[in-house]
Parts: sequence; structure tokens; C-alpha cells
Amino acid sequence: MKNGSTLFADFTLMADSKPLRTLDGDPVAVEALLRDVFGIVVDEAIRKGTNASEKVCEWKEPEELKQLLDLELQSQGESRERILERCRAVIHYSVKTGHPRFFNQLFSGLDPHALAGRIITESLNTSQYTYEIAPVFVLMEEEVLKKLRALVGWNTGDGVFCPGGSISNMYAINLARFQRYPDCKQRGLRALPPLALFTSKECHYSITKGAAFLGLGTDSVRVVKADERGKMIPEDLERQISLAEAEGSVPFLVSATSGTTVLGAFDPLDAIADVCQRHGLWLHVDAAWGGSVLLSRTHRHLLDGIQRADSVAWNPHKLLAAGLQCSALLLRDTSNLLKRCHGSQASYLFQQDKFYNVALDTGDKVVQCGRRVDCLKLWLMWKAQGGQGLEWRIDQAFALTRYLVEEIKKREGFELVMEPEFVNVCFWFVPPSLRGKKESPDYSQRLSQVAPVLKERMVKKGTMMIGYQPHGTRANFFRMVVANPILVQADIDFLLGELERLGQDL
Repeated sequence: MKNGSTLFADFTLMADSKPLRTLDGDPVAVEALLRDVFGIVVDEAIRKGTNASEKVCEWKEPEELKQLLDLELQSQGESRERILERCRAVIHYSVKTGHPRFFNQLFSGLDPHALAGRIITESLNTSQYTYEIAPVFVLMEEEVLKKLRALVGWNTGDGVFCPGGSISNMYAINLARFQRYPDCKQRGLRALPPLALFTSKECHYSITKGAAFLGLGTDSVRVVKADERGKMIPEDLERQISLAEAEGSVPFLVSATSGTTVLGAFDPLDAIADVCQRHGLWLHVDAAWGGSVLLSRTHRHLLDGIQRADSVAWNPHKLLAAGLQCSALLLRDTSNLLKRCHGSQASYLFQQDKFYNVALDTGDKVVQCGRRVDCLKLWLMWKAQGGQGLEWRIDQAFALTRYLVEEIKKREGFELVMEPEFVNVCFWFVPPSLRGKKESPDYSQRLSQVAPVLKERMVKKGTMMIGYQPHGTRANFFRMVVANPILVQADIDFLLGELERLGQDL
């Protein structure tokens, strides 16, 4: 057994020796590596990844992909050349969400200024909790949130960037509960009567998840009926509130949606706000998807009444293409509700005797400790594009949506689920074998099988990606999302033509 002096000598030698395969202490090698990596990113992820003539994805089955990537972690480091090969492989086998024919999600596109902001954010690697370690970003976040609040229609208020719209929605539920029952922060569920919150059947699933996560239980979520276009029916909201009260529950929050996930519906906010006002309920608007429409003078009427909300969730990483993640929770509150609800005054981080204004230490507003910087990408993009440029981006998405709708109406074998009011275009592709057979008893069942088959074919071919889903009694249909800022009419034409090519034998 080694004695203490021998062990100390061993540790000293370890400290003096250069770790195997690392670049620690070698700035020239670090710079050379990163220049090569950035070159690969520009070539593979940006140039090829946004080129319509390249593949959207390179599909491999999971076991084959594991072998190709050699995922197992080893005890020995690898050469610089091997690491660069791995960087290239990671990009090659990943889905190119900036590709003009990636229509699969509510986010797409690759804004160069936002990407520059993301690169700077990652390079600085700071946490957005105190002014002393993130002075630029503390001030920047407040300025960006102020701008977003102004677009909602508020001159004052509060807010914070959250790790996704789901968390923004959960925060809103927690804040509404705390405002009504502040004792729950200390006493927990013991301080609460049975509570009820209300949202439409078209809401995002994070509302139900949030209720479960916060201990309210999924039974506390009262589902309000939606009309045939997916909009909440205010009269049924009134009915559900009365029913909850009759059953002994205490209503406390209504979550409306501006831009539902599938149909792209906008709830009637003014009418819902009237109901909330009559009953003294917190109104939250989940505008994660549709919030960016506020930038368009032509289309912002879709969110009429949003200024009456108590809180708003808005994801600029979706329609504005700011890049994942960029999710804001905006509050009309000016009483420091966020900090009162979530703060714990950690003395090692939020000392009250600092040499600067400690109100700038915003980290106690959130349940996280470490919090990534999400404001720079949006701020830099906004600086470059200006409000007018971002407005044009929204209006262009609506214009291309209208072009797609008119082309669908012209083509045999395409059928709209409904006329869209947003940039979600829902439609069926009816293959040759099913045309003219809508009255057949198995028509819906057979039609429902079309979208999954076409999805598999397009993904394995790598030509495009578009989502599908059933909806209520409706058979599987495609949901085209017109969001990528580099989309042109030729991409819309390709989408429709490719579905015809892929489905001609069905």
C-alpha cells in the first residue's frame, strides 16, 4: 500500500502531465479544431441542410444507426480526424429541420442571425440568474420581454424565458394558484380546496401534464367543448364553471389557445375574457404557436382580446424561426408575483448586500437554478430584420398558405379538412383506388391507412417530412405547416407532386 507522500507525488505528476487527447492549454489546437468543426457545420448543416436538392433526412433503422455512429463511450480518447468524422456523421444522419421541405413540426427554418446568437450563447456558457455573471443578458432579456409585452398590449408587467411552452403553461397554472392561495407555497396541497381549471379539448397536452405535475391531478382539468373549427365555445365554458362549482370545486384558471396544434384555431379571447371577468378567474393564453401573429398588422386580429389576459405563453422559436428554444412567459402582473411564488432566497447566490441593484438578479423568479440564455437569438434576429422584416415573414407565411389551399382545390385526389385561418393546412390525399368511393362502408378505414404509408415512403426516400394524425372521428390526414421563412411556391408544388408520386399505386 502506498503511503501518503507517495500518493501526493502521484497526484502531483498527474497535475503536471497533459491529459490524453485533450486540448486543454493549447489555444492553437483549440482554434484549429473549432474552425474545422464550424466548417463542417456550414457545409453540412447549413449549406446542404437548407438546399432543396439535398435530402431532408437519411433514414436508418435504429440498430444500423447505432452501428454507424459507434455510440459506445470508451476509456481512450480519439484523434482529431476521427472526432471531425464523427461531427460530420452526426449531422449527416440527423433530420435537417432548416430544409425547405421539412414540414413536420411547428418549428422549421434556420435564421442566420438567430443561429449566430445561439453560437455566441453556447460559447459564453453563462447562466441567466444574476447580473454579476450575465450582465448583458439580464438587461437584454428584460428589453426583449418588454417588447413582447407591448405587442400583447401591456405597458407594464413581468415575464421570463422558459425552457419550452409546456413549462410556460405550467408556470401560469402555478402562478394563478399561488395568487389565490399564497399559503400553498409553504403548506402545499393541505392549503387548497379542490380546484378546477378549464381549457378546450383542442388545448396542448401540457395543460393536463401541468395539472398532474403540480399536484392538482388531471381530474382538475375541465374540458370545454370546441366548435367544428376547433375554437373554445364560451357558452360551454360558463356551463363547465357552474358544474364545477356545483360539485364543490373552486374554479381558478381558464387556459385559452391562440393557434391550436393541429387545426391552428384561435379561441375567441374577448368572449372568454368576459367569462373570466364575471367569475374572477385567471385568464392564461397559450399563444406558443400563434403569438407571433401579433407582429402582423394584417392578421393580428386573430388574437383580439389577448391584452385582457393575465398571462401569455409565446414561442418565437416556432413561427419566427428563432431556434430552439425560445419560449417566453409574459405577465400583466406588476406585484413581483413570479419571485414571490418561486423565490427561495438562496444566500449563496442572491445576496442582498451586493454592490449593485439586486433587483437585477432575476434567477429567483423561476424554479430552475441554472438557466440558459434564450434572449440573444431573438434579439439579434430582431435587430437584423427589424419589426418590419419579421412582419413580412408572418405575412408571407399566410400568403403561401393561401397558395397551397388554392392548389389543393385544383388537384384531383386532394381534399381539405377545413378552410384554414392560420398556417396549418389540414388535408387528405385520396389515392386513385379510393376516389369516388366515399360512400363505401370501409372508406374511412382505408383512407386512414394512406397517410402512414406515404409518411414512411417520404421519410425513407428522404424527400420531405410532413406530419399526420387522426382528429376526433376524422381519418388520418396530413397537417402541413407553412412556417419556414425560405419557403417558395416551388416547395409547395413539390409537396403536392411528391404525394401524388408516392401514392400513385395506392
